[in-house]
Amino acid sequence: MAPAPPPTLLGIDIAMIASGLAAVATLAVLVAIYAAATVRDPMAKRVKALNQRREQLKAGIVASTSRRRKSISNRNEMADKVRGLLASFKMLQDEQVVKAQQRLMQAGIRSKDLAFVVIFARFVLPVVLGGTAIVLVYFLDTFPTWGPVKKYGLVAGTLILAYKAPDLYLKNKVQKRSDAIRKGLPDALDLLVICAEAGLTVDAAFGRVARELGKAYPELGDEFALTSIELGFLTDRRQAFENLANRIDLEAVRGVVATMIQTEKYGTPLASALRVLSAEFRNERMMRAEEKAARLPAIMTVPLILFILPVLFIVILGPAACSIKDSLMS
Repeated sequence: MAPAPPPTLLGIDIAMIASGLAAVATLAVLVAIYAAATVRDPMAKRVKALNQRREQLKAGIVASTSRRRKSISNRNEMADKVRGLLASFKMLQDEQVVKAQQRLMQAGIRSKDLAFVVIFARFVLPVVLGGTAIVLVYFLDTFPTWGPVKKYGLVAGTLILAYKAPDLYLKNKVQKRSDAIRKGLPDALDLLVICAEAGLTVDAAFGRVARELGKAYPELGDEFALTSIELGFLTDRRQAFENLANRIDLEAVRGVVATMIQTEKYGTPLASALRVLSAEFRNERMMRAEEKAARLPAIMTVPLILFILPVLFIVILGPAACSIKDSLMS
């Protein structure tokens, strides 16, 4: 009597499916163990960056004119080469550079010289990736069964994606950083209120809040610590607050900055204004949470239909189907 064939699911051996799922699970466990074992302390990197910013501000205030010229001449060589190449192609515009530098600051990247690298990437990536796509599609005929419309769509999509890739990368980093800062802003304002009522100065209050929130909200702690340093070194305190608004792409932070500037200019009570802003931001955060909760049933409909219901059908009807198949074959 011939041995019974192994059970199959949609024409695939169940043992192979189980082996594949076990391999994927093992890989996920190994990745999780590696991520947990190689976790790094983000505080060391932020403290180093803040110390560098403090030294830059100190050098800008007490350094002589000759030393400033020397520091200007000792810039990054790669950035100078990229700047010269862009200038030779007439692609370097002041407005474009300023906008790229602002996006880098909002993404948490402090180096302004990387703005030229971003502009250079917009120029190089379409040439490299687009040229590669043209060679593969039209010269090497990698997709012989494709029609002219599909080939043109692949080349055009590659060119557009290559041109937009640097902007999409920066936009993603800015969005993630802004969301992280938005979550901790109400708590930071509450701590600022406590520090103001305790009699601390504005720069000392920002420094204290940065130390308290550094581990819970590292991005917000980094920005507050940098603002505290600038308040202590810059001659115009208004410029320090405006720098904070420029580094964070949030309307709420601009409102806080406007309040801080108003209190510095007119001497209005800082604690009461910050307390009102904190209450507004907490209500806004609660409303966003309620909105996400209200959208959850609609969002879960598609995963329920695609992933959960087929599994239930297999678990419920699978044994019955196997029994019917065995009875018909016997």
